[in-house]
Amino acid sequence: MKKVLTADKSETFLNEEVGESYHSYTGAVEEAMKKYAEPTKIKELAKSGHIRILDCFFGMGYNSAMAVSVALEENPNCKVEVVGLELDAAIVSKIQEVNPEIAFFKHYKKLTNENLSFVEGNVSVKVLLGDVRETTKKLDDEHFDVVFWDPFSPKTMPEMWSEDLFKEMFRVMKSSGVLATYSCARLGRENMSKAGLFYDDGPKVGRRGPGTLAFKWE
Repeated sequence: MKKVLTADKSETFLNEEVGESYHSYTGAVEEAMKKYAEPTKIKELAKSGHIRILDCFFGMGYNSAMAVSVALEENPNCKVEVVGLELDAAIVSKIQEVNPEIAFFKHYKKLTNENLSFVEGNVSVKVLLGDVRETTKKLDDEHFDVVFWDPFSPKTMPEMWSEDLFKEMFRVMKSSGVLATYSCARLGRENMSKAGLFYDDGPKVGRRGPGTLAFKWE
């Protein structure tokens, strides 16, 4: 993997085998905030005192670390549970090589391939390594307030945008839950619909098209 500096001075990695980076070149930290934490209304959810986040295709955890940071800034007593799903242990190990300007990220340094969970105050973080098509089966029904969906693109990895996977997301999301992803590709949106999710445009940040927000109910 090759380290890359993005436009907001935060670092990501280029997966040379896949031919795509783990974050947008326009800004990795900006992406975590504007495509994931803000549109899923983490700040508002923090007022409830308890948030459960499923961070699919966890990578180095920027998206969920940003969400935790936003939640704790709004409500320092908020309990946050993060479950991350990731296939590649190598990218998880890269957490040790980056220092993004995300307040809670320093605690993510506790995650190693030998130790895939930690508790810090009211925050618990656990990463399940393996194929997401299998690890999702270990998750409880109607458990998560928020799902971050951040695999490689539908063009590169269409199997990660399948109807079956979005059915699993429907199963694990609370009735009030929301799924956020950076892509507006037809494949993903059509399969969300087939899985029973309703979608709308997410924010347009650093791309020609918007992201996507998906919900269980209209």
